[in-house]
Amino acid sequence: MNSSKYRNSRNLATIIPFRFNILTFKNWKIISRDQYKNNETKESTTEAISSSCFPTAYSNASQFLNSNHIAPMAKKLVVHPSTTSRIKRLTDILGAIVGLGITAVVAIPIVVAMQIDNPGSIFYSQIRYGLYGHPFRIWKFRSMILDAEQLQHLIKNEAQGQIFKNSNDPRITRFGRFLRRTSLDELPQFWNVLLGQMSLVGTRPPTVNEVEQYKPHHWQRLWVKPGITGEWQVNGRSSVKDFEAIVQMDLDYQSKWSVTYDLYLLLKTLNVVLTKRGAC
Repeated sequence: MNSSKYRNSRNLATIIPFRFNILTFKNWKIISRDQYKNNETKESTTEAISSSCFPTAYSNASQFLNSNHIAPMAKKLVVHPSTTSRIKRLTDILGAIVGLGITAVVAIPIVVAMQIDNPGSIFYSQIRYGLYGHPFRIWKFRSMILDAEQLQHLIKNEAQGQIFKNSNDPRITRFGRFLRRTSLDELPQFWNVLLGQMSLVGTRPPTVNEVEQYKPHHWQRLWVKPGITGEWQVNGRSSVKDFEAIVQMDLDYQSKWSVTYDLYLLLKTLNVVLTKRGAC
């Protein structure tokens, strides 16, 4: 279906940045924040969670994600109020501009220190999945050695579920540990926010490996944009090693969401960053 004819739709313009092949707009249900909080969409939400994860034309999630379709959702999908909030998007744009300004200021000393400690590429990028399974490339300052991904199978995974965590990961460079403790490695993600791929506040952006192993209830994480910060980041970060606990935090954020709550999480993030609480 050609989505260009719908781009001027007042309600959907902010959430339809890519082509849909398996869903039609008549099946989308737009609700208010109060309706979402009061669980007035229980029937459609249950349908979404209990439905088949991907069409029968594909034998596994990997084939589906590599196709031209979006991530599997359901016949009826709740459009979360945060995805249509103009105030949230304006906050994201302003915050991203300020964040990129800060990134420009600290970039030179970061690059110099990085090259002294472990010469190589400045940035690290990885494919993540965003709103409704739309893939995008996330950016960070590199905090690991160059061939880190190829060596991951040699490192013990201390986490439970679809995530990988090791509190003493030897692939992290000396300067990389500083970047992670101070969260400076996350600064390039303001570019993702400016492009609309992420939000200042949202859910944790899942990796390809995570999504390929998703169970039906995990897909609801993709009903909002991923964020630079969120419930997971302010409630433990790297100390939270249970994937299901992270999923629950993401779903809790969706039910609690408001512009005020986003501001609260942003202020809480500043405290977490300054105290280095939960940092790797």
